Amino acid sequence: MDVQALFDQLLKSGRDLVGQGQNLAEQKLEIPPAGAPRESALSGMGKGAALGGLAMLLLGTGVGRSLSGLALKLGSLGAIGGLAYKTYQDWQANTQAGGLAFDPAQSVDALSGPKLEKRSLTLLKAMIAAAKADGHIDVKEQAAIDSYLQKLELDAPTLAMLKAEIGKPLSAKDVAAGSDSPAAAAEIYLTSLVAVDLNNQQERTYMEELARELKLPPDLVSELQNKARA
Repeated sequence: MDVQALFDQLLKSGRDLVGQGQNLAEQKLEIPPAGAPRESALSGMGKGAALGGLAMLLLGTGVGRSLSGLALKLGSLGAIGGLAYKTYQDWQANTQAGGLAFDPAQSVDALSGPKLEKRSLTLLKAMIAAAKADGHIDVKEQAAIDSYLQKLELDAPTLAMLKAEIGKPLSAKDVAAGSDSPAAAAEIYLTSLVAVDLNNQQERTYMEELARELKLPPDLVSELQNKARA
């Protein structure tokens, strides 16, 4: 499974979870603690359910947080690119700002081949990092994530990459290093918003640091947040 396909499927699962309702999704997909019951549950879990479980843990529903309505909008990479560009246009029209050139050719929905795969990886890493911002992915949750990953039958490099990203220390600077254009910066920020709750102090602090590292103007950050709330 390539990174683009995996990320698109995670986004779709997040959107589906919002559409189904958080409680219903958790009743269907929550797995028991480690041990025989968990192994039994996992053995009968299909790939679709494993993707949903992984999305729950990365996006927070598995530990009682709530998925943002933003997940309904961002059900694919193309949707991320489209919303980021539309937000930039609205911001520019409202502020008459200059100095930040958003080239639509650099939007994820306009990329293909290796460039698309690279941006997909950047955004997947951003989502994983944002999911860790409140510290809810502890050793127990990492074990559950590992169980879901095993069910997806990922190729060895992809599996190793995901485990490394989930296990490494949180760093907004590392996430922002994947930005190679204003389009990428806006998309990284939007993708991160899917996995955070700005009412949580830890997560809000992380997003403030990420915006600074991405060099996003404060009023553009506000516009991106407004689009997420709309």
